[in-house]
Amino acid sequence: MPCNDISPPALLALDWGTSSLRAFLMSGGEVLETRQSAHGIQHLPVPGVPGFETAFAGIAGDWVAKWPGLPIVASGMVGSAQGWKEAPYVRCPADIQTLARQHVRVASGLGPDILIAPGVLFDEPDCLPDVMRGEEIQIAGALLNHPEWTARACMVLPGTHSKWAYIENGKLVRYATYLTGELFAVLTQHSILGRLLPAERKTDPDPAAFALGLATAKRSKPGDLSHQIFGTRTLGLSGRLPHASLADYLSGLLIGHELISGMAEAGNLSAMPLVMIGAPALCQRYTDALEAFGRRPDAMLDNTAAVGLWDFALAAGLIK
Repeated sequence: MPCNDISPPALLALDWGTSSLRAFLMSGGEVLETRQSAHGIQHLPVPGVPGFETAFAGIAGDWVAKWPGLPIVASGMVGSAQGWKEAPYVRCPADIQTLARQHVRVASGLGPDILIAPGVLFDEPDCLPDVMRGEEIQIAGALLNHPEWTARACMVLPGTHSKWAYIENGKLVRYATYLTGELFAVLTQHSILGRLLPAERKTDPDPAAFALGLATAKRSKPGDLSHQIFGTRTLGLSGRLPHASLADYLSGLLIGHELISGMAEAGNLSAMPLVMIGAPALCQRYTDALEAFGRRPDAMLDNTAAVGLWDFALAAGLIK
């Protein structure tokens, strides 16, 4: 809802990703007004720094003009090497105070500076290194609103690059990234699998095809994944699945393999809260998959980036 003079804002927060930009006016940890544009870092109006300045002015220039002293914070890919200004990764274990200490400043082009949050690096011997940008702020937002999870929790953030993150004593101690969403997009749009898919995707999912993908993943042996992916094509060619249902099978298969790995990495999931954070429709799909694997999330949260940015601003001393 639009902000009014009765509730003056205390913070301007930016969730700036690869494909989109969201801006929030906030007060007391609550969002007063939200705006969104398609000017993610890969879709700027013009290249380079002028593109970032133009995108920022377009989404929040009138706010800055009305409240010139308003502190501004940002998170996400805006702080990557391809972003407005790189905010180097901090290493695990990390909490919101760690992120706040390692922020970088960039001139907004409208007068005030913007504080950009760093991403988080996990890099331990004998483990694949891993990186995140943006999800750490969503995790901070979830913890700010639910301090009961700070002792120990597993947080799953489904998406293009799904994250399984582990919290201990208020710190992000480790996490793993799964290319599930991007792999689904590549396979359906740029491989032979996509040739059997209808040009117009149906809007209603096929739960049976999704369940078949999950069941196929559950009974897989080491090395089966590429064979099972090719099964998306042969199930259609043989007539065992209608072409309109093949994408749901592939979705179930890829999510199923992610759950097998994620749940094994988590260990005893019954000993900690399991929290899902992200778009409601995608979180529901992961919830359905988890139930097929014998575990239901303890909570599902929509994007918590705004609250996390509020916490980042608090830790950085910008607001009280």
